[in-house]
Amino acid sequence: MSKKTIFIAFAIEDERARDLLRGQSLNTNTPFEYIDMSVKKAYDSDWKNKVRTRIKRSHGVIALISSNSLSSSGQKWEMQCAKEEGKPVLGVWAYSSDRTNIVGVNTRVWSWKSISDFIERL
Repeated sequence: MSKKTIFIAFAIEDERARDLLRGQSLNTNTPFEYIDMSVKKAYDSDWKNKVRTRIKRSHGVIALISSNSLSSSGQKWEMQCAKEEGKPVLGVWAYSSDRTNIVGVNTRVWSWKSISDFIERL
């Protein structure tokens, strides 16, 4: 299987969960490459242009979903951008105790099976 490029959308408050996903992908034989677009500065049009370019280059987007996602304007914009660009989005709950639902995002329990099944379909 060829490597797939995956964009990770997450709320900045969930950076540790993103790091765990990244760590898993680095320490296992995963069929995807990870793109880190975390931003610590204010969102501006240049940031959005860079993100859109990276989402366009990606095969799909994994969104780490938590209650923080509800108030994360950056993550909401990334998920909307992915939809605008026709990229498949998989929502993965960032925490076992948090089952936040985001309208329009198909969210699953975080497991390598759900992630690899999504990637294989890309």
